Amino acid sequence: MAPASTACTHRPPCPGCPRLFETGYPEAAETQLTALAERVGIPLPKLTLGDAIGFRHRARLSIRGRAGSPKVGIFQADSHRIVDIPNCLVHHPVINQVVAALKRAIRSTNTAPYADAPHRGDLRNVQIVVERSTQRAQVVLISNHDDPQPIKPLLTRLANEVGEDLHSLWWNGNPERTNTILGPHWKKIAGQDVVTEEIGGAQVFYPPGAFGQSNLGLADQMIAEATGWIPEQSRVAEFYAGCGAMGLGWIPKCAHVAFNEIGDGSLEGLTQGIERLPATLRERTSVHRGSAAQYTDLLDHADVVVADPPRRGLDPALLQALCDRPPTRFIYVSCGLEAFLRDANLLLDSGKFRLRALSTYALVRHSDHVETLGIFDRISATLPTDSD
Repeated sequence: MAPASTACTHRPPCPGCPRLFETGYPEAAETQLTALAERVGIPLPKLTLGDAIGFRHRARLSIRGRAGSPKVGIFQADSHRIVDIPNCLVHHPVINQVVAALKRAIRSTNTAPYADAPHRGDLRNVQIVVERSTQRAQVVLISNHDDPQPIKPLLTRLANEVGEDLHSLWWNGNPERTNTILGPHWKKIAGQDVVTEEIGGAQVFYPPGAFGQSNLGLADQMIAEATGWIPEQSRVAEFYAGCGAMGLGWIPKCAHVAFNEIGDGSLEGLTQGIERLPATLRERTSVHRGSAAQYTDLLDHADVVVADPPRRGLDPALLQALCDRPPTRFIYVSCGLEAFLRDANLLLDSGKFRLRALSTYALVRHSDHVETLGIFDRISATLPTDSD
């Protein structure tokens, strides 16, 4: 039973936190991870939970309803029926404040929220990212247009409503009939170009179109643990590097860090992170733009390979290359448990890896989601700083 002071007012019908305030593993995840742990003879790790409320620094929310009574929230399961969540417990308080300001701005400018079936209306979604150092919000309004002019009054009004809590305001256009949130059209309306976070001792830069973790506090812990498995003076190849939240912090201790990434927004942030480094550290980096499958040759020049793929898991070509040409160490960060278990068992089946360590994190607290950190060492290989 949740304490009265933290009781959620949106359940039901909000589907966002099916395991609200439960601790321990979701049943299915525990069963699957226990099987892997037993296979390799290690104990099932304790699930690291992190903060229970206010931990989400990044949110994408849908906007529906009417101009006079807008709803901002998430959809009920398997539907386009929106759940209004003005007092979401897991959102950082600034996100809820921006949502309230957005509703006021929609009403005052008579802006029509989007309607899915007829593909009509002006405003589809909002993305809000809170920068930890300033506690201000980067806000992206996604409209049903290829030009910001139709919602210019709303943009102006929202900037005034948010006031000093505004880090930056962006327009994104997505005029297609699609469930994809962000469209191809961008314009900065006000404020700074990027959200800046300090992670692992490095400055990491997030343009509005880049991927970023929503639970930054727990992500910090996971990245710190991964960093502990990178020996001094290693040559590292990081696949699916994003904006560099992990790898930028490794550059001072490593001989070289090769970054691979395909997303334009993430590459923009990664490039900025590298450009801000001293020249002596920039010289230790290289950036390889494209799919992981295009750059499997990076394995041949790395002591440690790191991958943090999307939910579908490792590209088949990268997985095959790891099995064929195993590096001394492979660090696998996964947001998709099914894919991690599939890939982990294939790595073990190759007969060339042992699973040395396994950790689990509830980055999406109160849900069935479990994030994993697996450390795979090549059999008969020892890194210089290892001390078994």
